[in-house]
Amino acid sequence: MIAMKLGKLIERHATELSHGLMEKVLHSEKTRDFRHIPRDELQSRAFQIYRNLSDWLLNKTEEEIEEKFSFIGHRRHQQKVALSQVIYALVLTKEHLWEFLRMEGIADTAIELLQELELFHLVDQFFDKAIYYVSAGYEAAMAESRVA
Repeated sequence: MIAMKLGKLIERHATELSHGLMEKVLHSEKTRDFRHIPRDELQSRAFQIYRNLSDWLLNKTEEEIEEKFSFIGHRRHQQKVALSQVIYALVLTKEHLWEFLRMEGIADTAIELLQELELFHLVDQFFDKAIYYVSAGYEAAMAESRVA
């Protein structure tokens, strides 16, 4: 199945993908607040997303996605990263993955192409949820800081 091949391909290249993403995030003016976060923390987070993407897409529940990405939103608020920049970093994470998959282009048949499109749809849904829950976690942290 093409989805499994793509999942394994992404996992095998997780280090390379996370390094490339870090260069984009740390050099973009739209994510300049990330320059104040320890690089190893950012590298680890990017690696975890790419390395475990198949698991996130196929096995994780909505609640697990909520828990993980709400925490990230909360953490980025504590680190004083603007919400727009947090969201843009997730957009870059997804776009960087698309670029990699387009270069690999492993669909050889119409059926494989349809399976690849189905995987892309799952990835889009995952990142849409991630953006929502990061934002919710960020907003919760903002509310907590106003009360404190």
